[in-house]
Order: sequence, then C-alpha cells, then structure tokens
Amino acid sequence: MPNSRLHGLPATGQSVWSDQLSRSMLDSGELARRIGEDAISGVTSNPTIFHAAITKGSDYDRHFREVAKAGSSAVDIVTSLMTMDIADACDELRPVWEWSDGGDGFVSVEVSPLLAHHVEATVAEAREWVKRVDRPNLLVKVPATLEGVDAIRLLISEGISINVTLIFSLKRYAEVMDAYHQGIIVFRESGGKPKSIN
Repeated sequence: MPNSRLHGLPATGQSVWSDQLSRSMLDSGELARRIGEDAISGVTSNPTIFHAAITKGSDYDRHFREVAKAGSSAVDIVTSLMTMDIADACDELRPVWEWSDGGDGFVSVEVSPLLAHHVEATVAEAREWVKRVDRPNLLVKVPATLEGVDAIRLLISEGISINVTLIFSLKRYAEVMDAYHQGIIVFRESGGKPKSIN
C-alpha cells in the first residue's frame, strides 16, 4: 500500500501524533498500521481517552475481571489497564524512537487533572508512571499551572521527559521554558545527559 500524504510532514520537521489509544488499536494492529502507513510517530493519551476506550466496548473485560478478582480498587484496576496499553504502545513506537535518536516515537500519559495545583503530588504521580511503564520513550504530561511549572522543573532535574500541556499565554510559555532550562542545568550538574530528556 502506498504511503499516505502524511509521510511528507516529517521532512518539514513536523511529527504526526495520534490523539487516541485503545486495546483494540494495539491488538488489531491498527496502531502498527498507522505507524507504517500514516507516518504516526507518537501517541498521546489522557483519562478521557481511556474512559471512552474502557467503557465503550468489551476489549478490557477479561483483564478487568482478572484484576478485580484480586480485590484491587477501581483506581488500581484502571491504572493497570492504562499501564498495559501505554507500555505496549511504547513498544510499538520504540523503532521510531531509536531511528530518530530519541527525538520522536513517544507515548504520553497524563498525570491526574485533580493534581494540577499540587506540586508534590504531581511529581509523585509522574515518578510512579515512569516506574510502572519503564520505557525510555514515555512522556509524562503535566499541565502548565503555576504549580505545574514547579513540578516540571523538578521532574526535568530528575531526568524525566515531560509533555507540557495547557499553555495559554506567552508569559506562561516563558515560565515553562525557564523551568525546563533550570531543570536541565540541575540534571547535567548531577551527571545526567541532557540529550536523554525531552
């Protein structure tokens, strides 16, 4: 099958990401097809996307029952399902990440929106996502609230790659860039390699 017209975008420096992820996309090979035929080089996810994927079909029923039998809470069950999908999507995109030398091929997962105004809780949840997924091409999505900017600086200083969302002003954009720069300096001074962070 010929490549889609989207294949011309990477030559302009533009990445094509899918704003959708589900178990059926992974199991059916749809995500792999989009990567190969539509030049998809990244995936973003959020709680709303997963809510729709989990509640509007039966793709998760078997795994849901297995985890529920263990007496897990609803939050733990959903986290388990999300982790499985995100890790598998990272694996699908790993060749893109390797080919681009770590410049693309990411999967983004969002910290809970309920934590948007809590620095420590945002940092803690981001660390947990990194630990659970354990893939080099994971991005943790953090909103650019005032507290989020502080969290971004701390996470970058630890070598955690971030996808910043909800930037609504040039002033906040500048604050995010400053936080990123400060985090990189701390990370580099601690012996980290800035190239490993996005």
